[in-house]
Amino acid sequence: MNNFTRTLRRVSARFTVSGAGGLPRLVAPRGCRSPSRAESGGASRRPQAVSTGGAPCLVLGLETSCDETGAAVLCARSGALLGEALHSQKEVHVRNGGIIPTLAQQLHREHIAGVVQEALRASGGHCLLAVARGVDDFLRLGQTLDEAPGDIFDKVARRLSLHNISELSAMSGGQAVEHISKDGNRMAFHFKHPLEKYRDCNFSFSGLRTQVSQTIKQKELEEGIKEGQVLECASSIAAATQYTVAAHIAKRTHRAMVFCLQNSLIPTDNPTLVVSGGVASNSVIKEALGHVATAVGFTVICPPPHLCTDNGIMIGWNGVERLRANVGILPNTSGIRFEPRSPLGVDISEQVSNASIRVPLVNLKI
Repeated sequence: MNNFTRTLRRVSARFTVSGAGGLPRLVAPRGCRSPSRAESGGASRRPQAVSTGGAPCLVLGLETSCDETGAAVLCARSGALLGEALHSQKEVHVRNGGIIPTLAQQLHREHIAGVVQEALRASGGHCLLAVARGVDDFLRLGQTLDEAPGDIFDKVARRLSLHNISELSAMSGGQAVEHISKDGNRMAFHFKHPLEKYRDCNFSFSGLRTQVSQTIKQKELEEGIKEGQVLECASSIAAATQYTVAAHIAKRTHRAMVFCLQNSLIPTDNPTLVVSGGVASNSVIKEALGHVATAVGFTVICPPPHLCTDNGIMIGWNGVERLRANVGILPNTSGIRFEPRSPLGVDISEQVSNASIRVPLVNLKI
């Protein structure tokens, strides 16, 4: 029996264990102050599970997708964060020029037990649009047909050899692209926007990646440099790529919001767009979404940056909401069924496509 199995068995009788696969709504916790690490750390300060009517009140959230191993403990009654821990593999993958799945798996195995223990002491890649009607009630409006926006940023950063720039060497691909884009001219290069002829809410980024790769190759020939060296125009290529990704996401999201209003899928008194995950870490994408949301009267909510990337808190919060609603709660770990890929909600993307909504042009000002 490995360390993680022993740790999980010790706590499973007292905790609701929530794994990745749901989409948590981010709601501000009320009624209980979240203790600091100093207050909640150490064995003597470890929170004890208190049940009401036989139901546990602590939730252990585990997050192991891609390149980070995260765990968090939350209070089911108040939603307060009682402890968290996160192990990042970023530096290892940056040194290797990108994520190597087998290495990522090995690092998860090596660190998950320690991450869970630290959370108790302190106690992918996808892109989609969905209507959240309940803790386990979603309508999927569209999703990526190939790769996620984070994938294209990582691959473009690698192709531009941004890790060879000292100030960017420790950054992820997405961070490096956003950072260097500030010094670039997005108008210097024009990339065709994906799926322009399709009036649906699906995304596609592989064609854009091909365009960018071809442009980089051509500029390398023009500047007389080899692959691995940094182009003089790298910042402008990055800026043009970032703009095209942001505009593509904004337009599909714009259509999704209009579809929801036309079909009464969300309340009209305070319609809200929640932007979460990696895309919410990029300020340009957030700004673009803010402009289209304002155009149709939506309020935009984004988690703070540290909750936009992989972490155990979001998984734990999903467990809190499921525990409160008594949805998907199992009495013991023997009944847990693992699903490597689990579709979110009911797919109504064909209805969106059939509606063929033409959205007006919005000045993104990015």
